[in-house]
Amino acid sequence: MNQSAKTSSGNSNSSNLDSVTLDVKDISVSFGGVKPVQNVSFSIKENSFTSVIGPNGAGKTSLFNLISGINKVSSGEIIFRGEAIESIHAHKIAQKGLIRTFQGAKIIKRLTVAENLMMAVKDNPGDNLSGFLKPKKRKAFELLARAEAMRRLDQVGLTKFADEYAGILSGGQRKLLDLSRALMAKPSLLLLDEPFAGVNPTLVEKLLTVLAELRKEQSMTFLLIEHDLETVMNISDRVIVMADGKIIADGLPNSIYENELVIDAYLGSRRKDA
Repeated sequence: MNQSAKTSSGNSNSSNLDSVTLDVKDISVSFGGVKPVQNVSFSIKENSFTSVIGPNGAGKTSLFNLISGINKVSSGEIIFRGEAIESIHAHKIAQKGLIRTFQGAKIIKRLTVAENLMMAVKDNPGDNLSGFLKPKKRKAFELLARAEAMRRLDQVGLTKFADEYAGILSGGQRKLLDLSRALMAKPSLLLLDEPFAGVNPTLVEKLLTVLAELRKEQSMTFLLIEHDLETVMNISDRVIVMADGKIIADGLPNSIYENELVIDAYLGSRRKDA
């Protein structure tokens, strides 16, 4: 990762960092006796970039599912911007500004790439009957949404596919579309579940710079699941390490390499697989 992207993410407004955006309090979930998340607690400060790492099966995606409302906690609390959200439906959580992406990008194949992005814009007049009764208002919305969609597609190198059906995109391109659609919703907290898997390394570099710029310009907060440790160490203010559904380490990126529990549970397993 280039130094400019790293610097942009690191030099955030210190006053913003005093405000807690997400507070996870002792959450657990159980599915038929299996406990993928067990007594997990942490808080995320506004305008920060936090990464969650750990071996396969550590509970990382299960944690994201609980925070975003896809699954409900068996116990514990999740506070987003001062409001308890652990019992709220996922779409309501998203409307509050907590948006997530998925490992397997969820796109609408029969819409064009640009239309996939336009659907994500807040207050879409097509979401209610009044949109059909006011064609001028709807046209104005579509023009603005289209312009924003094209700007986002340019950021991720998908402009040439704007008017193609999304179903033709490759796996990596679908990930980029999923990321762009999330950004179209203008989240205050963005949960990214392995957003760069299958994406060209050169484009990953560009996207990291885009995320750093969004953080600096819009005070956006990020929570990332990522397996590439170089990416994690360069972009993150803080790294949370999970294993067997629990947090085993939480600290500055450099400190993770020195933690024996992390070496045994995560780094050690990766070296054995190499």
